Amino acid sequence: MEKASELVFIPSAGMGHLVSAVEMARLLVARHDRLFITVFIMKLPFDSKGTESYIASLEASPVSPRVNFITLPKVPAIDKHISPNSFRNQFVESHKPHVKNAVAKLTESESDSRPRLAGFVIDMFCTTMIDVADEFGVPTYMFFTSPAGLLGLLFNLQRIRDVYNKDVSEFKDSDAELALPTFVNSVPANVLPSVLLDKDGAKAILGYAKRFRETKGILVNTFMELESHALDSLSDGETPPLYPVGPILNLESDDSQLDSKQAQQKSDVLEWLDDQPPSSVVFLCFGSMGSFGEDQVREIAWGLERSGLRFLWSLRQPPPKETVASPSDYSDPKAVLPEGFLDRAVGIGKVIGWAPQVAILGHRAIGGFVSHCGWNSTLESLWFGVPVATWPMYAEQQLNAFELVRELGLAVEIKMEYRRDFYGESPNVVKAEEIERGIREVMVQDSDLRKRVKEMSEKSKKALMDGGSSHSSLGHFLHQIFL
Repeated sequence: MEKASELVFIPSAGMGHLVSAVEMARLLVARHDRLFITVFIMKLPFDSKGTESYIASLEASPVSPRVNFITLPKVPAIDKHISPNSFRNQFVESHKPHVKNAVAKLTESESDSRPRLAGFVIDMFCTTMIDVADEFGVPTYMFFTSPAGLLGLLFNLQRIRDVYNKDVSEFKDSDAELALPTFVNSVPANVLPSVLLDKDGAKAILGYAKRFRETKGILVNTFMELESHALDSLSDGETPPLYPVGPILNLESDDSQLDSKQAQQKSDVLEWLDDQPPSSVVFLCFGSMGSFGEDQVREIAWGLERSGLRFLWSLRQPPPKETVASPSDYSDPKAVLPEGFLDRAVGIGKVIGWAPQVAILGHRAIGGFVSHCGWNSTLESLWFGVPVATWPMYAEQQLNAFELVRELGLAVEIKMEYRRDFYGESPNVVKAEEIERGIREVMVQDSDLRKRVKEMSEKSKKALMDGGSSHSSLGHFLHQIFL
C-alpha cells in the first residue's frame, strides 16, 4: 500500500488567508485518501470576533478526520504602531521556534503507521518558514491566495530590481505605465500595490518574491480560463511549477460560527432580499477591514439615493485612529448618515453592519456588487455571476481592479486608483456622482458585461469538475507529493 503522506500548512494570520488555506486542505484530502494535513494557526493580537469564532469552530469540529489544526502559542506583544511590513515580518519570524517545535512533535514517532512528512505549504508572507522546512529536509510549496497577475508582477519587479537595480518605489505618484509580460495592457503605476510604492515595503515584498523561487511549486487560487495570459507568461522555465487550482472558496454556510446577533442579522437580511425582485439590488461590502470616514459615508449615501436603485449596504465603523484593528458595527448608523437618509430609504434600501457575504451574493435578488476587490470576494462574485463595480482599498486590490476592468472586461470602475493607508485613512473622497455612475453601470440588465460574467461563472464551476482545468492541475500536484 502507498505510504501515507502529511503536509504542514502555514497560512498567514487573518480571515482571508486562513479560510482559503482551510478550503485548500479540505479539497486535497478529499482527492487522496492517503494524505494528511496539519494546519498551524497564528493568531493576530487584534483578530476580529469573526476570526476568533471561525478558529474555535475549526478546533471543535475539523473539516475532515485527516485535517488537524494546531493553534500556535501566542508570541510576545508587538508594537501596533510600527510599520505594517515590520509588524508582519516580526509576527511571522517570532513564530518560527513554535513551528519548529510543533513539527518536531509531529515527526518524533517514527513508525510504519505514521505518515511521512512530505513538505510544507506556506503562505506568500511566510517565506521565512522555508528555513524550517530545510531543517527537516522536506520541500516547500506555496499556496498563493491572490491572482496569477499579482504573482507575475512580483516576479517581474523583483527581477527588474535585482538585475537593473531599479527602485520600484520611485513609481509613487508617477504617471508611468509598465509593460509587463503578465498583462496584455500596460499597467499604470497608480494601481501598483501600496506596499511596492513604499521603499521599505518594496524591499520586503520583493524579498518574499525572491524566495518564492526556492519553492518546489506554487498552488495559485485561480483557474486557467480566467487568467490564461498571466499563467502562460509564467511558464518561462525560471518560475517554479504553477498549479492553478481555483476557485478555492468557502461556500458552505455554517451558522454555528455565528453568534446570536449575527444569526439574527443574517435572517433579517435574507428575509428582506426575499421580498426584492430578481437582480434588482446592488450590494455594497468592502471586506473584513473595509470602513470609511464620515465624509465618504455621506457621499456613498448621496450616490445611492441619487441612483434610485435598490441597495444593501454593509456599513462598518472604523477602528480608533492610528491603531491596527478590525472595523465594528455602528451602534447607531444615523450618526454618520445624511439626515433622514434611512427614512427615505425605507422599502428601497437597507443599511446593515456585518454581512453574510456568500449568502447574499448567492441570492437571486442581487444584481451587482460594489467591492473592494479582495481576491476571495472577486472569485465569489464570479462564481455567482454577479458583476462588480470596483472600489479597491489596500493590498493588491488596485491591481485586481485593473485586471478585472481592463484585462478581463468583467467589472466596471468606480475608482480604480483609490487607496487607504494601513490605519484606514485616505486623503481622497470619492464623490457621489462617481459612485452613482458606477452603480448605474454595473446594474444594467442584459449588458455585455453581465453576459461575460455569467459565462465566466460557468467556466469557474467547470474548472473544478472531473476533467476540468483546476481538477487536473490539482491531480498533477498530488502526483508530485506522492512520487
